[in-house]
Amino acid sequence: MSFLRRVAGRSLRDRVRSSVTREELGVEPLLLRIERSQLRWLGHLFRMPPGRLPREVFQACPTGRRPRGRPRTRWRNYVSRLAWERLGVPPEELEEVSGVREVWASLLRLLPPRPGPGPRRMKKMKMKMMKDSYISNASGKAKGWKAQ
Repeated sequence: MSFLRRVAGRSLRDRVRSSVTREELGVEPLLLRIERSQLRWLGHLFRMPPGRLPREVFQACPTGRRPRGRPRTRWRNYVSRLAWERLGVPPEELEEVSGVREVWASLLRLLPPRPGPGPRRMKKMKMKMMKDSYISNASGKAKGWKAQ
């Protein structure tokens, strides 16, 4: 991010959000780039011939005893859920859809960025901004805030 800040001619003292700088420079969000590369690799895996080792490892089901507690999230489960949530491709149709390279590539190009911060985060940010502006506008002591 420091590189992008320098390209934009800003410093940390300018207090400009990183998302604003990335948007102005036309750089896609990092999470979007990671998700797109993971889904692209998933397409490669499904198009591999059956004897290839990466495909065999991807389709393998581990046997034996598992440790206590919640099962670990496997990459296969994570990526299939990601494709379902972000692309709308159900896990049953995933291999069929990703098998056609042009269709899969067009889906990945249309992958939208994730939505911004949720409503709870926005509420916290608004409250902090209101409190900061109230304190900075008050002369001397902060008016309206009861002393304990």
